[in-house]
Amino acid sequence: MEGGGRLTFRVAAQDPQGSALRFSWTANVGTQGAAQETATTSQIVWTAPQCLEPGVVASFTVTVTNALDLSAVASFVAVGMPDCPTWRPTGTLSRGRSSHTATVLLSGQVLVTGHSSSTVTELFDPVTRTWLSTWTMTRARQSHTATLLPSGKVLVTGGDGGGSSTASAELYDPSTGTWSATGSMSTVRFNHAAVLLPSGKVLVSGGYASGAGIATAEVYDPATETWSATGSMAGGRSLHALTVLPSGKVLVTGGFTMSGSRAVSELYDPATGTWSVTGSLASDRYLHTVTLLPSGKVLTVGGRSFGAALANAELYDPAKGTWTATGGLDTTLVNATATLLLSGKVLLAGGLAGGKTDVTARLYDPATGTWTSTVGLTAQRYNHVAVLLRSGRVLVTGGTDGLTSDLATAEVYSPGTGAWSATGALATGRASHSATLLPSGDVLVAGGFSGTAPVATAERFSLKNESWMPTGGMSVSRSLFVATLLPSGQVLVTGGSTDKGPSATTELYDPTTGTWSTTERLSAARSGHTATLLPSGRVLVVGGSDTLRATELYDPATGVWSTSGSLSTARSGHTATLLPSGRVLVTGGDGSIGPVTTAELYDPAAGTWSSTGSMASARSGHTATLLPTGRVLVTGGSDGSVLLATAELFDPGTGTWASTGRMSEARGSHTATLLPSGRVLVTGGGGGSQVPLATAEVYDPDLRVWRATGGLEVVRSGHAATLLPTGRVLVTGGDGISRVTEVFTP
Repeated sequence: MEGGGRLTFRVAAQDPQGSALRFSWTANVGTQGAAQETATTSQIVWTAPQCLEPGVVASFTVTVTNALDLSAVASFVAVGMPDCPTWRPTGTLSRGRSSHTATVLLSGQVLVTGHSSSTVTELFDPVTRTWLSTWTMTRARQSHTATLLPSGKVLVTGGDGGGSSTASAELYDPSTGTWSATGSMSTVRFNHAAVLLPSGKVLVSGGYASGAGIATAEVYDPATETWSATGSMAGGRSLHALTVLPSGKVLVTGGFTMSGSRAVSELYDPATGTWSVTGSLASDRYLHTVTLLPSGKVLTVGGRSFGAALANAELYDPAKGTWTATGGLDTTLVNATATLLLSGKVLLAGGLAGGKTDVTARLYDPATGTWTSTVGLTAQRYNHVAVLLRSGRVLVTGGTDGLTSDLATAEVYSPGTGAWSATGALATGRASHSATLLPSGDVLVAGGFSGTAPVATAERFSLKNESWMPTGGMSVSRSLFVATLLPSGQVLVTGGSTDKGPSATTELYDPTTGTWSTTERLSAARSGHTATLLPSGRVLVVGGSDTLRATELYDPATGVWSTSGSLSTARSGHTATLLPSGRVLVTGGDGSIGPVTTAELYDPAAGTWSSTGSMASARSGHTATLLPTGRVLVTGGSDGSVLLATAELFDPGTGTWASTGRMSEARGSHTATLLPSGRVLVTGGGGGSQVPLATAEVYDPDLRVWRATGGLEVVRSGHAATLLPTGRVLVTGGDGISRVTEVFTP
């Protein structure tokens, strides 16, 4: 349920002796209304809080007591509420820093550079939440720029340090952790600005040197590692901001010169290398924030107007070339940070508020043009740096509190929704494994490929403690198998790939004892198959390698397998989805000559298969998710030559397929999880050239659109995703054989 929503709880009880009953309700969060009771029933209306503290599950208990003071207890939980936003300290930098830079690398790590007298640089690892040393720069610098290049390298330019300012530039190579010089700009500059152009080149403009603002600009070409002059701005400026617009042009806003701050904005056209004047700000400003919004408009907030601090905010509309006022702050704010969150809101953190160092954080909502307060930082700071991590969280580093020297502290903001967080580690890294939600709420992870061979080990995730613990291992090492939760609470494992090829073995896991036992073998060895629990309690196993048509049924009551008709098309790497009608939809997969478009329906009552409409694209390694509407969403996969970003919807009522937009990235061997909201979370998978992805996106069935959400901390393909009773999603394993596990809060 959503934060602030209401739920009605009702219990009925009866005393064998007909004694009068008393009811008592308790809840650990939220508020409950007055109970409405009869002699044998009690009902309350509970109002949820807007959010929950991380790790808290909304729970309720009703105690029923008779005249003899004998009692019985019933418990309930509510899921789907967002976590409350939080700031958490995350280690300490090697030294205090301000006027420094922080750059998110392609790996997800963050490179921090800059100090007035030190060349030391360091890396933040979001997975372990620790700081790591890396190589030193060729010279000390601060008030410089750092730009991530398409190659993954980082270009650092200019700055002031070691007693002088510089025109030098250097490159950081994450693959080696080393720095190298890469030519020099034509002009010494610090407090300048730099942006990556759509061409992959870097534009550097303005800055300060020799007691004056600089108007010149230059362009760096990573292909040749050379600098070239380009058009100059209409006037010199430093402490300004550059923003690449959707058109590819670059907007420059604000800035400082010895004669005052600037209100005039300019546009740079990379195609012509020239600048042109565009609309002016209502307030000239520097030390402000500038954010490109999803709408394409640009938000600027606060700053200083040559002596006077500002509280107002303005929006630039590229289509009109004009600035308009939007909701202002309740106080002046200088030298804060502004970060665009994945929700589309803007997080404004720290700064000098009303002339005093601030811990306040605020959120701007572009839809309403208004500001709301959110939880404050753990330390007051300004002249700090903030970056959006691919998990959807925000890392803030350094700055100064105005009282002591530069700060070495760092902290992470979690928005509470749409973000990932690490939650322990598996004892054994694995991919192509199984992850099964047990009746207790724990998750059983078993088997998989460890990087060198299949494994038989298994582990359990404790929902209560959010930690991993060992459990009994299978008798056979296997990957690419299927695990199915039976009505008894046991888990049935079938087939899979062993070091000798596909297997026909099956086994049962007993969660009570944590042990495995063998059960009757499949009639045919298979891997890459599917196993579906039918309403009857039996399990339908379909297809698999080597491209099988045969299907079979497992009866848990007898432990016996029986054949059950054959597919019209042999397939492996397909999907199987239980429909509300009780039938099973099988889609795609690898046929005898590659991926297929066909789909088939299994009728459990007749034990027969029939063809239904075909998909628009052949695909294997895709996902299929049953939506609350009864339709089935199919995403991604491979058509045999390329990975797919397309998605399709199957309508069981008509037996037809319809396109439903494209994901932001093509992917296969990914996961798709139905969230309590009815939306679908897609994570990871193999991307271009089958390189594992860290991205995630959410499908909205009502609007039939895809939206990006927080990315995984670790790239993954062939991983598993499990919806927990709390409404969160646990992700485990994947290529790269990661031990790190993560939880997503919708």
